Amino acid sequence: MPSVPEVTLNNGVRIPQLGFGVWQISDAEVTDAVRIAIETGYRSIDTAAIYGNEEGVGEAIRGAPVPREELFVTSKLWNSEQGYDTTLRAFDATMQRLGLDYLDLYLIHWPMPARDTYVDTWKAFERLYADGRVRAIGVSNFQEPHLKRLMDEGSVVPAVNQIELHPTLAQERIRAFHAEHGIATEAWSPLGQGHLLHDPTLVKLAESYGVTPAQVILRWHLQIGTIAIPKSATPERIRANFDVFGFELSASDVETISALDTGRRFGPDPATLNAT
Repeated sequence: MPSVPEVTLNNGVRIPQLGFGVWQISDAEVTDAVRIAIETGYRSIDTAAIYGNEEGVGEAIRGAPVPREELFVTSKLWNSEQGYDTTLRAFDATMQRLGLDYLDLYLIHWPMPARDTYVDTWKAFERLYADGRVRAIGVSNFQEPHLKRLMDEGSVVPAVNQIELHPTLAQERIRAFHAEHGIATEAWSPLGQGHLLHDPTLVKLAESYGVTPAQVILRWHLQIGTIAIPKSATPERIRANFDVFGFELSASDVETISALDTGRRFGPDPATLNAT
């Protein structure tokens, strides 16, 4: 089984650079999917309260053939629960659903700037971190102004910012900001929700390496330094997405893929999303 490279977060905690996402996988399906992922070699599992599958994820983790301390488990606080006290209650509910004693990483799912509650929410995250209930705290979908405010008004720099990131949305500016401030970049929808798998450039590159377009994209993520969490409920694709350690893209091919960046999003815009 290949060894997955790890990224060291700003507090010294290490996270696998390739993880398994469970967005849009039902609670009924997710237990088997996570079990297959762990058997394949994934050690990082990413869920969220809004996914409605924390119970199934927890069942798979508790029944995993590897010790809990070898797994890295992430969940996220949903928008409607932002605020200091509501965050603490929501975390308790997440832990009850997961059936775990601690979480490796807890993220604020969206900044929701119009509500202006993410700073109070972050202070609750800092308490959870100080109490040892979470090994690392971070955010998701935050932009530079949101991150700057957390760093100005909080006492802990986010360990991770999980953002939409793929070849047509390479996010170079915010990745540079992250690097400057010691924040790890994690990519959700690293395959562009499947929209990029038929891109002619990626198909041609995949043929030249004898791999799939998805494998080319995931290899690109690894080589530019992002953490990627591809999602699939299909056993063959779960295994194929992990099979990216037997080849390496040339520097020029990495640049070719990065040049596909058009700023195209497939998910919501963090600057305007304020839904609960």
